[in-house]
Amino acid sequence: MSALICGSMAFDSIMVFKGRFKEHILPDKIHMLNVSFLVPDLRRNFGGCAGNIAYNLKLLGGQGAPMATVGHDFAPYAEWLQQQGIEQKYLRRVANEFTAQAFITTDLDDNQITAFHPGAMMHAHVQAVPTDGSISLGLISPDGRDGMLQHAAQFAAAKIPFIFDPGQGLPLFNGEELLRFVDQATWVTVNEYEGQMLSERTGLSHADLAKRVDALIVTQGAEGSLIYTQGQQLRIPAAKPAAVNDPTGCGDAYRAGLVYGLANKLGWDVTGRIASLIGAIKIASHGPQNHRFTRDEFATQYRAAFGHTLNW
Repeated sequence: MSALICGSMAFDSIMVFKGRFKEHILPDKIHMLNVSFLVPDLRRNFGGCAGNIAYNLKLLGGQGAPMATVGHDFAPYAEWLQQQGIEQKYLRRVANEFTAQAFITTDLDDNQITAFHPGAMMHAHVQAVPTDGSISLGLISPDGRDGMLQHAAQFAAAKIPFIFDPGQGLPLFNGEELLRFVDQATWVTVNEYEGQMLSERTGLSHADLAKRVDALIVTQGAEGSLIYTQGQQLRIPAAKPAAVNDPTGCGDAYRAGLVYGLANKLGWDVTGRIASLIGAIKIASHGPQNHRFTRDEFATQYRAAFGHTLNW
């Protein structure tokens, strides 16, 4: 089963502030904010939701390809993808545009302040979901607004089941548009904050949203995740990371676990735990695509984390 991962491909410039934002941002001065953070640590990584998910899916042994629009500066990222054996046939370069760029500052509490330049991502709508039978599962992650709308409609028209993962793109849409996404999707995944925003904008509780899809997955960081499905709430425990070094890309790693489990029909108990573990593995590594493991190593860590053997 091959997955099409629609979303951004981006360069991430990740900066670490050796302090805490809350000690420098004064609540009573927020209307005249003017702060500067010294960031002695700077890393430039390959990122973007589609790229991160495809990378993690490849580590798990899954089959999937990112679909995105990229800029004239994409060559180093393309070389990296080739080295990792990740399919590039659905990547289209846009002349006179930069590849999307994220500038992320993280503090000692793992809070993040992000500035994002979309660049070529805003042309995502020029791409179309293939309908030749080569794709059996899809995922809509943050991308150009028009691209997200069109790709969801194309998945639905082609009767290709897909995950709707609005992420940081959620504020781009009103309640009516978000409900249309939900009704077209087979599954919806959000973090706790996004889940609250989704409920506020649609006027529906998590339980009501879950009635419109096969499952609603809500991640809760160190508290694990909740999966609403078939009128039930399934609690997925968090896997304990070896270290907490960088949260950037953890959500994307989790989503790769979802894609893998759904593609292989592993059931929600196992799928959720695979997603939880790969997120924990990622957070121990700096950058969204610098962690590595073999399938045997992953299975060993799965047994250590959850107390039973992973049959995949």
